[in-house]
Amino acid sequence: MAKAKSSAYRAGLKVRRKWLGKAYVDKAFRDADEFTIDLQHYVTEHGWGASWARGVLPLKTRSIMNLAMISALNRPHELEIHLRAAIRNGITKAEIKEIFIQVATYAGAPAAMDSFRIAKRILAEER
Repeated sequence: MAKAKSSAYRAGLKVRRKWLGKAYVDKAFRDADEFTIDLQHYVTEHGWGASWARGVLPLKTRSIMNLAMISALNRPHELEIHLRAAIRNGITKAEIKEIFIQVATYAGAPAAMDSFRIAKRILAEER
């Protein structure tokens, strides 16, 4: 019997699909296996539902915060995913640059340099 999904899960799935794109999210679930499916459910409920879907901060603000934190943590795969979503959802090249300059100031130039490299490639692809 399938476990009932919480309201946070349902809200998280809605926001996750809106921000990252339905095709991307549906592929993440489709590609999940017995080992990874629980992680997909976890990030949907807790990352997207209990955080992004709270409604207090605009999604753009949350995206800016995510780009800064993921950059500071130097997580290139997640940065690429969130950069693509941010661009698709209206965050500008100038805003991305300022986010990464802030990262350089508070988290260090190496993290910012990696983020600029990733962003430069993605911005060129998105043109």
